Amino acid sequence: MSRVYPLFSGSKGNCYYVTAGGKGILIDAGRTAKQIEKALSDNSIDVKNIEGIFVTHEHIDHIKGVRVLASRYGINVYATQGTLEQMDAQGHLTPEKFNSYIINKGAEVAGIKVTSFATSHDCAESVGYVAEMPDGRKFAVATDTGCVTPEMEKALAGCDVVAIESNHDVNMLLNGVYPYMLKRRILSDSGHLSNEVCSQLLPGLVRKGSTRFLLAHLSEENNMPHIALESARCTLSQCGMKENDDYTLEVAHTVTDGSCIIF
Repeated sequence: MSRVYPLFSGSKGNCYYVTAGGKGILIDAGRTAKQIEKALSDNSIDVKNIEGIFVTHEHIDHIKGVRVLASRYGINVYATQGTLEQMDAQGHLTPEKFNSYIINKGAEVAGIKVTSFATSHDCAESVGYVAEMPDGRKFAVATDTGCVTPEMEKALAGCDVVAIESNHDVNMLLNGVYPYMLKRRILSDSGHLSNEVCSQLLPGLVRKGSTRFLLAHLSEENNMPHIALESARCTLSQCGMKENDDYTLEVAHTVTDGSCIIF
């Protein structure tokens, strides 16, 4: 039985633990090693069970704990070439203590087949990931993207569980305290997905077999969980889809509450 534990989500840090039982992988490690170790312990997960860290991109809320975790436990790190180059330039890789690999077409770690797909973000070479479990079920992470690319939409189609970015409510962002240039960055095609754009993607994914959605990377300043949920529910309802019949929907907590998704 496969499980995904959303350990952290949001601008303060992102991290998912994925396992098919026994060993597992992390997708991103955007909090300190100490915080991630505690989150794992709170979920009764032995950090020594982690056999790989898959990094989506080099922003600090996705890589903060990578170097220490990988060095301390000898965990391999996987990312695109552009991301690894930026991490190296920033001092987040320690070659003598752990290995790093270019993801290319994919990798199999802890019995999980991981493939990447391009996202659109203001960094070197950002990606999302699809983790295919031994029984063929799939979990996908698609955050930190300003638009939905055709490659991304194709990769997410048919995944059993999808963690999808629902970063901001546009009106809250426009009327909030952020400076103009930051608002412009977030709203751009290399920024973050709004509730509206996220919601518009969901009905098509349901039609293609995806049934469980985790709204992720919500902004603490420009969004609220109930607003993100209502936006998604409204769009899905308008398409004739019923919650808990055709799909399930929840929000990833900023910090783990001890829950996991079994799929």
